[in-house]
Amino acid sequence: MNSKLIRELPELVENGVISKDVAIKIESYYKSKNSDNPNRLFTVFGVLGSILIGLGIILILAHNWDVFPKTVKTLLAFIPLLIGQTLVGFSMLKKKSRTWKEASGTFLFFAVGASMAMVSQIYNIPGNFSSYMLTWVLLCAPLIYLLKSNGLALLHMVFATIYACEYGYSYGDNVPWVYLLLILTLMPYYVGLIQKRSKENITSIFNWLLPLSLVVVLGAFIVRFDELIFLSYIILFGLFYNLGKMPKFDNLKLRQNGYLVLGSMGTVVLLLITSFKWVWRDVYGIVGTDMRDVSLVAVLFTAAVFALVYLFMKNRVEKTNLFHFIFMIMSALFFIGLTNAVIPTIISNVLLFALGVNAIKIGVDKMHFGVLNYGLTIVAALIFCRFVDTNMGFAIKGLLFVVVGMGFFVTNYVMFKKQRNKEEKL
Repeated sequence: MNSKLIRELPELVENGVISKDVAIKIESYYKSKNSDNPNRLFTVFGVLGSILIGLGIILILAHNWDVFPKTVKTLLAFIPLLIGQTLVGFSMLKKKSRTWKEASGTFLFFAVGASMAMVSQIYNIPGNFSSYMLTWVLLCAPLIYLLKSNGLALLHMVFATIYACEYGYSYGDNVPWVYLLLILTLMPYYVGLIQKRSKENITSIFNWLLPLSLVVVLGAFIVRFDELIFLSYIILFGLFYNLGKMPKFDNLKLRQNGYLVLGSMGTVVLLLITSFKWVWRDVYGIVGTDMRDVSLVAVLFTAAVFALVYLFMKNRVEKTNLFHFIFMIMSALFFIGLTNAVIPTIISNVLLFALGVNAIKIGVDKMHFGVLNYGLTIVAALIFCRFVDTNMGFAIKGLLFVVVGMGFFVTNYVMFKKQRNKEEKL
C-alpha cells in the first residue's frame, strides 16, 4: 500500500493535488518507517531457522551420544548454551536488527533446555518433567526483556501452559500456582504491546494466546469438586467478554479481540451444556465444599465484577446486552441448583434464547451479517439440543429444521436487500 502511494506521488504533483515539497516529505516518511520495521517474513524464517538448527544439533548429538565419554558429553552439553549466549551478546552489543535478536534469543532458549536435559541425563540428576519445564522457563524469562523479543514472549507463554498442565493435571491434588507467577512475569511486556502496538499482529496473537492459556489451565486449579469447574469457566468467560469491551480492545477488529470472541462463544457453549437437566442434577448432589476451590471461584467472580464496574464507569455497558451479566446470573443459578435442578435448567434455556435473539437484533441494527448469523446459530443450537432430549416425532423435528433453515435464508436475504437499498440511497 505504501509503495503504491509513493508511485502515485508524481501524478498527484503533476495534477496540482499536492506540492512537490509535500511529496518529498511523504516519500521520506514512508522510507524511514520501512527502514525502522524489518521484514517480518525474514524475522519469522530467522526464528524458524534457529529452532531447526537447535533441533538438528540435538538429534546429531543424540545419535552418537553413547560413544562419547562423560567429560566429552559434559562439554557438548554446554556448547549450544555458549553459542547461544555468544549470539545474544553479539546482537545486543552490536545493536543488531530485530531479526538477529529474535533468532539468537530463540536459539538460546532451546539451548538452555537442551543443556539442562543433557546434564541431567549425564549425571542422573533426579526430577520430573514439570520441574524441568519450570526451571527452563524461569531461566529464560529475563531474555524477554533484555532482547524485547516477541518470539521469546510467545515461547514463555506456551511453555508455562505446558508446565501448568503437566503439574496440575498429572499429579492429583497439585495446584500450579507458579503458573500465575509466570504469567505475571510476562504482563509488563504484554501491557507495553497493548499501549504502543495495539493493532499489530503480534499483539493480536497475544490477545488470543493468553485467554486460551487461561482456559486450558483453569481446570487444574479445581482440586476436589468438579461441579465447580463449569461455574469457574462461566465466570472466566464473563470476565473475558467484559475485558474485550474495554476501550483498548473494543476498537479492534473482531479477529484481533480474542477476549471478546472467546468470552462470547465460551459462554454460549457452557449455556448449551447447562441447558440439559443432568448437569444441574450433579450440582444438586454436591455435599460439602473445599475452601481452595471456593476461593478460586470467589477471586474470579471479584475480577469479573470489577471489570463490569469499570465498564459502567466508562459508560460502555449496553444494558440490553446479556453477555455482560451472564456470569452473575449463572452464579446465582448455581446456588439455586444446590436445592433445585428444574429452575436452573429452565432459566438456562431462556437465557440462551434471549442471547440468540439479542445477537440477531444487534446484527440487524448494525447491518453486520456475522453477528446476525451468530445469533441465528445460537437459536438453532438451542433447538437442536432440545431435539436430543425430547421425544418429538421425526416428522416434527424435520419440519422444525426446515423452519430454522428458512429463517436463516429469509433473515439474511431481507438484511441484504435492506443494505443494498441503503447503499443506493447514498
